Amino acid sequence: MDYMINTIRNYSWGSTTAIAELTGVEPDGTPQAEQWMGAHPTAPSIVRRRGASRPLDQVIEEEPAAELGEHVLRRFGPRLPFLLKLLAAEAPLSLQVHPDLAGAAAGHKRENAQGIPLDAPHRNYPDSNHKPEMIVALGTFEGLCGFRTPLDCAGLLSALNVDLLDQHCATLRSASEEAALRQVFSTFLAEGPSLVDAITRAVAREARRSGPYQAAFDSYYSIAKAHPGDPGLLPALLLNHFRLTPGEGLFLGAGMPHAYIRGLGVEVMAASDNVLRCGLTSKHVDSQELLRVIAFSAAPVRALRPTATATGEEVFATPVDDFRLSVVRPGRHGGAVRLDAFAPQILLCTAGAVSVTGPEGELPLPVGSSVYAPAGEQVTVRGRGTIYRATVDVSFP
Repeated sequence: MDYMINTIRNYSWGSTTAIAELTGVEPDGTPQAEQWMGAHPTAPSIVRRRGASRPLDQVIEEEPAAELGEHVLRRFGPRLPFLLKLLAAEAPLSLQVHPDLAGAAAGHKRENAQGIPLDAPHRNYPDSNHKPEMIVALGTFEGLCGFRTPLDCAGLLSALNVDLLDQHCATLRSASEEAALRQVFSTFLAEGPSLVDAITRAVAREARRSGPYQAAFDSYYSIAKAHPGDPGLLPALLLNHFRLTPGEGLFLGAGMPHAYIRGLGVEVMAASDNVLRCGLTSKHVDSQELLRVIAFSAAPVRALRPTATATGEEVFATPVDDFRLSVVRPGRHGGAVRLDAFAPQILLCTAGAVSVTGPEGELPLPVGSSVYAPAGEQVTVRGRGTIYRATVDVSFP
């Protein structure tokens, strides 16, 4: 078991204070968007091995069976299959989707054949993996996720009272669900600045009025201010607006359109960089490839709450085995919590005063700090506080 030294990623949408306040570090004035915990080769965590500080991806590469365990090694190969993050959004992120496994493998192979360098900024598929992910709110967390029903989309667009939207409202009310969402979403991506400007003014106006869409319009207006003139504002209007309360989670599978708006959360995902964007960003946009991947079906936002287990963990149920996220609250029921050792795990403390005990002794785990334990290493958590545990779901076949 080792303390982790983790990389902070600075992106324009990040918060200048949220991660610093949680980790107890003096803010440096930069937009700190993400803290990465894991073995992703772009920014691997540093751990101690044999008296030296080493990148975790190299540690795993040298002794994959010892670090990952035989089950994880057979299932995923010689790599840590998940990445844990602290994510702090002060401004809206890009409107994006992620591919499924088959699509990622095909896209990666295709771009390799085209000779596109793996680190090229216009590359869509730097790896062959899918990227399911889950965000759990540490405070109020706001974003967009999944399509509204066509009738709900038509109701929201009608509320803006913009004549140029009448034809789109008619399509949403008359065509089948998939056809309506596909046609309007695709058309919105190709619209010029005149409609974007008209919608921006209408959203600003409606955000100040009470009504069934007022909260959503307020969020859309924050997107418009952060990305003035960006055509991604229009398709964003078709997505569900959500607010998570502390402790609630949201799972995002392949093809699910989403954009985070603001908030601090714990995020876990399959270890992949495959992101397809269509707006609200200065990064590479490939609307045509996104249209090949996106799922044009209405999907209500389903906030997840963890389920308590007999072992003292509270587990978020997700349909993937790349990761398993749980909450451990030692002291809540008066005792320590012993965690299984079937797979490698990362423990992140977000509140309270706790310690973790492994084969080599006990380590305090201050708020904002994390430890990594390889497979086969039993860990016990003591104290009173909140720990997020990321590991692999070995219960899958």
